[in-house]
Amino acid sequence: MRHILLLLITLATCLSTSHSQVDADDLLAGAAKIDITHPDKKIVEIPLLSRALVLQQQDTTLVIVTMDVVSIGEIGSIPDDFQENVRGRIEKSLGIPGKQIMFNASHCHGNPSPKSEDLTVQVIEQAHAKLEPVTLRSGRGYEDRVQENRRMKLKDGGEIDVRHAYSLPPNKEILATGPIDPEIGILRVDKKSGGTLAVLFNFACHPIQGTPVSSGDTSDMTGYAAAVIEDNLAPGTIALFVQGCGGDINPIAYKDVDHPRNAETLGNMLGLSTLKGIRKAKPNEDQRLIVINESLSLPRSNLAPRIAELEQYRESLVNSFGGTTLNLRQFIHLTNKHNLSPDAPSYHISRYLHDKALGHRNLTIMDANNKAAMNSYLQNIYRMEELTRVNANLRLLKMHQQQNVDAGKRTIDVEVMALRLGNFVMITFPGELTVPIGLGIKERSPHPNTFVAGYTNGYIYYCPTVEQLKNVGGAQEDSDCILDPQWQEIFEKKVSELLKRL
Repeated sequence: MRHILLLLITLATCLSTSHSQVDADDLLAGAAKIDITHPDKKIVEIPLLSRALVLQQQDTTLVIVTMDVVSIGEIGSIPDDFQENVRGRIEKSLGIPGKQIMFNASHCHGNPSPKSEDLTVQVIEQAHAKLEPVTLRSGRGYEDRVQENRRMKLKDGGEIDVRHAYSLPPNKEILATGPIDPEIGILRVDKKSGGTLAVLFNFACHPIQGTPVSSGDTSDMTGYAAAVIEDNLAPGTIALFVQGCGGDINPIAYKDVDHPRNAETLGNMLGLSTLKGIRKAKPNEDQRLIVINESLSLPRSNLAPRIAELEQYRESLVNSFGGTTLNLRQFIHLTNKHNLSPDAPSYHISRYLHDKALGHRNLTIMDANNKAAMNSYLQNIYRMEELTRVNANLRLLKMHQQQNVDAGKRTIDVEVMALRLGNFVMITFPGELTVPIGLGIKERSPHPNTFVAGYTNGYIYYCPTVEQLKNVGGAQEDSDCILDPQWQEIFEKKVSELLKRL
């Protein structure tokens, strides 16, 4: 009995000491991760995860959930009611308001578990159960070797982009490529008791490198980057990747056909560059936690006129095909000969010199005729490639025009969050923002450490700039969009207002 009494006294003393160490103004945090890979996947290159970071200060709580999925609803395997359901369940179990829970999709194209909702609720609850006093550090890293802008400016004024659904135009038609954002936004959450609890890193890139095995599943380059960070910090550290303005950014050399697809190399580089920034992250002067969630109404587009124009253009392309004397086999045969020896494609140069001395021109005339036939065939190939691009974009435009008609109203309501975590500031948006949007927000922000998260709290397809939307029908970003060009001004005005309130 005496031993039990001593044990209870000791336990009470420990609890009293623990509570006395937590000041009322302390920032508390907890983090956890859970595997959400589809159980039927036989080959998994690197698993898909849901990660949760819960931050609490007095009456304010923020939950950041990052998921290795293509989107939160709309496309992919995460159902449209996922976000509402998880928020409702967490509000019931933990009392955290739904609008203070942020969901960001990495936009990897893996296949998550059908139980992702239950697992995500579970990981939030696990993170909340681990709350402890923390301090924040913020900083940035730099990585410019793993990504490229997928948009190319053409000499005729149009734009094209790099995706597997398109063949690329001839080199001679390309004028320039678009910008990238090599900055890595970093928030480091350190335990007051020592060690790092979690790291949040924000970067702009489509993580769609894929696996060497076509049937394999993967959280892609950003999954590898997170693993590199977790493996090189204190045991138990959770690294949360928050996707940025990656709408027009591909992995580097995305159309490579000479090497197997390998996301690990790119992810390792991103992870190591992030670690450099993590180690240089500076202590924040203040530890404020501010969460703002507002609804914004954006105008839907009317794509009917552009669809009609593109259909006319498609008809003109079809009518421009001309007859050629060559077939594919002959074209390849002649191309090989003329590329190997442009001055003497049909025989050794000695025969050409012999004929020239005698005044014979049979070979040179035949070569000229063959070259003309090759050019005619090649023009048909280029027209065919352009036709495939037009068809792909027309399908997107018609799909979104029907969506906008079926919506029954000319606007769409979206969530925009503004977060302040110490000196780290973040704006969120549900669409696939392109890099110029993010670069502009960062440049105009009054806060030095401002970052932007797309693919957050829902999904509304691509959101290109006004300038990019002048190219509707020429690239995926401008064709796979439901918004009117006015959306950008409305969004950026709201962002400016929110940043001033942080």
